[in-house]
Amino acid sequence: MKKLILLIAVSAVAFVNANAQDFKQALQKTWNTFDTTKENSARVEMSNKLGLISKKWPDEWAAHFYNALSKAILSYNETNEAKRDAYLDEAEREREETVSLLKKENDETYVLAAMIANARLAVKPQSRWQKYGKIFDENIAKAKELNPNNPRIYYLQGTSKRFTPKMFGGGKKASLPYFEKAESLFAKENSEDVTTISWGKRINETFLKDARGEETDGE
Repeated sequence: MKKLILLIAVSAVAFVNANAQDFKQALQKTWNTFDTTKENSARVEMSNKLGLISKKWPDEWAAHFYNALSKAILSYNETNEAKRDAYLDEAEREREETVSLLKKENDETYVLAAMIANARLAVKPQSRWQKYGKIFDENIAKAKELNPNNPRIYYLQGTSKRFTPKMFGGGKKASLPYFEKAESLFAKENSEDVTTISWGKRINETFLKDARGEETDGE
């Protein structure tokens, strides 16, 4: 009987480990494809797959986190205002589910909240900057308080500066220090495990090259 109980216990552990490995592989592959493709249709497809992963593994916070992140990113490439907000509605729901599963906020969930707020602002900048600009700043401050070495904080601050009109303190030159700081912090991250959040390095490099280019052109 003892041998049978031990066998059952070992089998259960092996099943859980295999299921966790399947989850990580599915999430890593899907997110990497989403993150590296430039075709919007392919991104939409991968985002839909992330949604399916979050349904297949509903108790895995990382599945909901990356689904939320993908929806926030997709909103920037959509031209229809209602569709952009619909993406962000889903992103907010998935972020809330992430926090619920983690049982607390952390620097990454605050960064994600800041990103969603910035995406909301981008839908209608002239009428939304006061509300969502404040939400963005508040969440960035909370994230920085928990982990000032999170590179995504400075990446988001850089993008915010980049698309703020020069007359209000924005533009390429103003954004450069943020992207440079993010770059130095990204270099210290290990992105081998998808559940250790490390997104943003590729897009930060793109913005960094842009900011180091013709700094007075297009500001």
